[in-house]
Amino acid sequence: MPGKLAAFLVFFASGAVLVLETVALRLVGPYVGVSLQVTSSVIGVALAAIAYGAWFGGWLADRFDPRRLVAGALVLAGIATAVTLPLVRLAGEALRGGAVPGILLLTMITIFVPALVLSAVPPMVVKLQLADLRRTGEVVGRLSSIGTLGAVTATLATGFVLVAALPSSVIMVGLAVSLAVAGVGVAVYLRQAPKTKVVAALAVLGVAGAALSVLAPNPCDVETAYHCAAVRVDPANPSGRVLFLNAAEHSYVDLKDPSHLQFAYTQWIGAVADLVKPRGERIDALHLGGGGFTVPRYVTATRPGSDNVVFEIDDRLIDLGERELAVREGPDLKAVAGDARMLIGGRADASADLVVGDAFGDLAVPWHLATKEMAQEIARVLRPNGIYAQNVIDYPPSRFIRAEVATVAAVFPHVALIAPPAAVDGKVGANFIIVASQQPLPLVALAEHLSDSSDEAVVVVFGAGLTDFIGGMQVLTDDFAPVDQLLILP
Repeated sequence: MPGKLAAFLVFFASGAVLVLETVALRLVGPYVGVSLQVTSSVIGVALAAIAYGAWFGGWLADRFDPRRLVAGALVLAGIATAVTLPLVRLAGEALRGGAVPGILLLTMITIFVPALVLSAVPPMVVKLQLADLRRTGEVVGRLSSIGTLGAVTATLATGFVLVAALPSSVIMVGLAVSLAVAGVGVAVYLRQAPKTKVVAALAVLGVAGAALSVLAPNPCDVETAYHCAAVRVDPANPSGRVLFLNAAEHSYVDLKDPSHLQFAYTQWIGAVADLVKPRGERIDALHLGGGGFTVPRYVTATRPGSDNVVFEIDDRLIDLGERELAVREGPDLKAVAGDARMLIGGRADASADLVVGDAFGDLAVPWHLATKEMAQEIARVLRPNGIYAQNVIDYPPSRFIRAEVATVAAVFPHVALIAPPAAVDGKVGANFIIVASQQPLPLVALAEHLSDSSDEAVVVVFGAGLTDFIGGMQVLTDDFAPVDQLLILP
């Protein structure tokens, strides 16, 4: 095999594996989330496929003519890639949730077979390049280096360009077609025409994969750099819209009434906002996470003239809000695209009356927004009588929320917790709202306001009760914040 063709095949095959690995995170996210466990599963399964593929490819190369195998491997990998998309979407509905067995199985369906077949190509190519035993080290080292460069190039191109520009389905179909074309091209170049029956079988598989791709349900209206997003109409309210991110209900918006708060946790945040200043009086509010912009729209509607700034990491989510959720930017509502941890550093000291923490990666608060160092940044931004309200989701045994309360309490001297009684007792999972300030909180007024505005039973925990709830949990820091491990999904 000519050296340039060998280099191309190793570069291309290795790069295709990393395209699959990167896109796999987007394919499984709508069904099993985007937690650290999911990321670890994708990386682990991909590495296992690479290891077994290289071993199997080397074994085949010693027993059969690799020139007859390389082209077929590329075509087979293309078919496996094409079939992956419908298989994931069909299996994802059955494996939905964050259970570890479901995560591993769906990840294997997504990446294992095509990555294994592609990883068999480099050892076949190496076999064809070893014409001189005195240069085996040089040949193997060179091709190994080229394969690594292909993987690096594909990782950067997919993460920075492809995912931002194209839907995952287009990337997968494009990769499948590219692999098939490359396989046919190699077969023609090497004059290794496959048997007619083999061609017919591969053609049938390819057509079947394309048909399944068309019929498979797509859970996304919009694929952003971070989410599979969908907006659905509330059957009970024609102007109601529900925003789903990675298949989880994230926000509820009433297009006609921005002051309407449907979800209980948003009602609790609204009650906290009413403690900062009465309705009708302007406030300076900072929101860490936008989502459906429910609370920012509420502040704008109930407090005209407020300075209402939203830090939202997903710029396409901002576009979706403007297009379908009646988000209207103007003097009293400004959305800034970027990571809240980075953006808050540019915010002036004592510049906010209210900071709302409502940023989520799937169901978990991003770890770098849950640390003591982040809480210190929030305290710096708040005015002395300002209030921080942080939304947290957790499930029994409630380890994450207890650690997060301990973390916030390490920075703010006055802290309270709003939650359903059963969630405080560790019996059910729920939203929790942590309320913190440098000044004493008006707890009696908060409890009264919650009883009037909340649609479900809720308690305010503070003082000794809050200390008992924390129970000695460790404060989260930038050096140690195992959020995904603390949060156990049902």
